[in-house]
Amino acid sequence: MKTFRYSEEQMTASIALGLARKEIQGVLSPSTIQKVKQSAAAVAEIAAGERIVYGINTGFGPLCTSKISAADTQLLQENLLKSHAVGVGEPVENEISILMLVLKGHALAQGYSGIRLETLERILWMIAEGIAPLVPIQGSVGASGDLAPLSHLFLPLIGAGKVNYRGEVLPAREVLEKLGKSPLTLGPKEGLALINGTQFMAAHGVKVVERLHRLLSHANLTGALMIEGLLGSIAPFSDELHQLRPYAGNLHVAKTLHQLLKDSEIVASHANCSRVQDPYSLRCMPQVHGASWNAYLHLKQTLEIEINSVTDNPVIFDAQHTISGGHFHGQPIALPLDYATLAASEIGNISDRRIYLSIEGSTPGVPKLLLKETGLNSGLMIPQYTTAALASENKGLCFPASADSIPTSLGQEDHVSMGSISARKALRVIDNVEKILGIELLYAAQAMDFHAPLRSGKILDAVYRSIREVIPPLEKDRILYEDMETAIDLVKNGSLLALALQVAQETGAPYQTEWTSLFDY
Repeated sequence: MKTFRYSEEQMTASIALGLARKEIQGVLSPSTIQKVKQSAAAVAEIAAGERIVYGINTGFGPLCTSKISAADTQLLQENLLKSHAVGVGEPVENEISILMLVLKGHALAQGYSGIRLETLERILWMIAEGIAPLVPIQGSVGASGDLAPLSHLFLPLIGAGKVNYRGEVLPAREVLEKLGKSPLTLGPKEGLALINGTQFMAAHGVKVVERLHRLLSHANLTGALMIEGLLGSIAPFSDELHQLRPYAGNLHVAKTLHQLLKDSEIVASHANCSRVQDPYSLRCMPQVHGASWNAYLHLKQTLEIEINSVTDNPVIFDAQHTISGGHFHGQPIALPLDYATLAASEIGNISDRRIYLSIEGSTPGVPKLLLKETGLNSGLMIPQYTTAALASENKGLCFPASADSIPTSLGQEDHVSMGSISARKALRVIDNVEKILGIELLYAAQAMDFHAPLRSGKILDAVYRSIREVIPPLEKDRILYEDMETAIDLVKNGSLLALALQVAQETGAPYQTEWTSLFDY
């Protein structure tokens, strides 16, 4: 099994997911262990001395002027976890909970947080055992980090809260006892180090990166199928055109589409037709899909900085040098998450427009509503209602959460990021767009049916045939929601993307571009 050295190696979204899924083993090197011990020793020295340092021997937030005695510094940290565990709503997915542990472990291992080695090792043990604390989805304003979610995340360290263990929700203390572990007694600053940080936002961000990458990759495939079905031109995807406006996302999409379409018998059949220009939803895919790829890239790059950073407070350089700063503030990733939400929504918008275009009956040989005999039959009239509803819902979700700020902590935290809401909304929008693209698959395959026996290029032909293996052509009205669910699953599980890559490798058909690695996560 591949290993990852916490604090010493650069974490990416894919590595974080690999650690959470136990595909990669996380380890602490001797040098990392030494850094962690030195930082903990510095905190212990401060706690035993007279120098006032926020969160070690003071209260929290507006109580920062309250001096805490050396004898009470441990109780202070335990009280912090208990009092700040105020989340509400359904728990986050188990994988996101584990991702939060992974990201927090990586941040604490940097050696600037004062965490004890045994506490850090307990977090890594929870990851290895697959113990997912129950973390309510609501309650963070993304200010002093994700205080409420992270408090719930780490209640199990002190034997409190609940966890999901092997598919069963159990009290944390019961699971600890079952596995031969005792609750920890937190040392000075440990509670604060655990709950200060952006790991709730960032863990959601990791999932956004994964799912948005898959979504955008699928949009290229689905869009190419629709170009074939609607007899669109490949001229707008030429490299010489896009070199004149060389955004990375635009270039990537244009080349991907051109490669997928250039050997198509369907495309060749209308190369000399009289149509001058296609509608924007076909012709402008490099510009629209490409802009969303550019937004994705911004999020990916920002997130990689975030998950490799120290995001708690105060930062411990040594016993004589501590700084109370604001690295816990979620604004740096709240803005890119809102941007990514908009980018995902736009993919749904243009997909819905292609769906509508396909049923207009304006493409030679392709009947209105994508069915030869209508009147008695409605054909594919109504699934577009669903895509319109989903696209409209997304527009409401696109208002940036980061545009809002409500003061908290008696005004001490007078500007907050609301980044946790940005992160959650992004996943909701992506989920909706996955459904839109799945429905577009139905329409694209149905449009392509009318061009038989002409065939697509190798990759698109394989994709089309794979769709038809699980969804038969529509010849008369039938219940469609099951077909829709099947198509949506094809998008969500990434099987068509895997097939495209497999066909490219087996046949030598070009698929990836020089920008593919830039977008890898």
